[in-house]
Amino acid sequence: MASKAPRLRCLYSTQTIAPHSVRQPYSRTFATEAPGPNGLTNRRRTQFSDRLNTGPSLSDFVTSPPSAETSVPLSSNPSPSPLNHPPTSDPPLRTALVGPSGRKREITRLPTWLQTPIPNSPNYKRIKSDLRGLNLHTVCEEARCPNINDCWGGSDKSAATATIMLMGDTCTRGCRFCSVKTDRKPPPLDPHEPEHTAEALKRWGLGYVVLTSVDRDDLADGGAHHFAETISKIKSKAPGMLVEALTGDFGGDLEMVDLVAGSGLDVYAHNVETVEALTPMVRDRRAGFRQSLRVLQRAKGRRGGMITKTSVMLGLGETEEQMWEMLRELRKINTDVVTFGQYMQPTKRHMKVHNYVTPAVFETWRQRALDMGFLYCASGPLVRSSYKAGEAFIENVIKKRSAGRDDVAIVEGGGGGVERGVSV
Repeated sequence: MASKAPRLRCLYSTQTIAPHSVRQPYSRTFATEAPGPNGLTNRRRTQFSDRLNTGPSLSDFVTSPPSAETSVPLSSNPSPSPLNHPPTSDPPLRTALVGPSGRKREITRLPTWLQTPIPNSPNYKRIKSDLRGLNLHTVCEEARCPNINDCWGGSDKSAATATIMLMGDTCTRGCRFCSVKTDRKPPPLDPHEPEHTAEALKRWGLGYVVLTSVDRDDLADGGAHHFAETISKIKSKAPGMLVEALTGDFGGDLEMVDLVAGSGLDVYAHNVETVEALTPMVRDRRAGFRQSLRVLQRAKGRRGGMITKTSVMLGLGETEEQMWEMLRELRKINTDVVTFGQYMQPTKRHMKVHNYVTPAVFETWRQRALDMGFLYCASGPLVRSSYKAGEAFIENVIKKRSAGRDDVAIVEGGGGGVERGVSV
């Protein structure tokens, strides 16, 4: 028969203690919450459905008519921008209450002029399949561009446009507006990427192509040689193809700007992104407004006839005077093309939209830019750096310059209107 387990006795107590007594569960309480009757704090767990309810709904991304129940006048916006003074003909902004019961909050719905259809055309699927087969990336996908359905959904591949993103899909910088993945040490460059890119573009038979890239501060040259090699191979395989390069600042190394600008491209683009006062809050700390101006100025000086281009996001809280000052600085260095588009928050981790700028305000700044002497200005809520109508205009200008013509270039804009530039 098994012997009984010994019972222990404390030297200073008369109470007998069992050797395997069950301990009471330990619970931590907070000073701001009173414990319940069982000694535990009554804290409500966060439910996944609560998080889902506070996010955007499918209707925010799909074109739909405005609802009469949720329409509110624009004046109810708590923090309107100084730029946002729409006429009465513009549709009002809509708000909605989201969140669990008792914790609802009011949000501003995506304006109707920013809603686009979900891409699902056959040509969109074919282009996406070609890109994946060649292991190529596009800024259209990585930056979640709202125009991807228009650019990739043409009647055939020759009518479609795509902005190829070189050097991978991971950036070494972390701008607060950008949804591209970030990492201090991205994967190494693909040595076959220049050849694959040139072959894919030749196969598509495009007349105008835009190349861009992530920032690669982990490389000694910032990826400039890789960029230049890709452009050279495109020009060797398709001499008649016009190439626009949307580059980073290469850490301020202007010799790398010279290398890319002299590789045979036709348009050198570099984005200032926002006005100078907001740059520290919007862009990565390694970027700067003045540094971007030096990049554009150096590219212009590398070859006088080269078109230089930059893009600006509105809706970040910029003022009218800041906009005027930015445009004056761009004209001082003879920047040819400027585009304005609405900033749209990619995810909740990124900076919030300060305000939605109406189409009427975008049209005002388009006209102001042309009056200041810019060769071309694409301005609208859905305009992005690589804008389809802008590419058509620039292609027209370059061909006329090559032919030795000196007149006013006129092309049909993307919205059915006519875009006009100054004499070239």
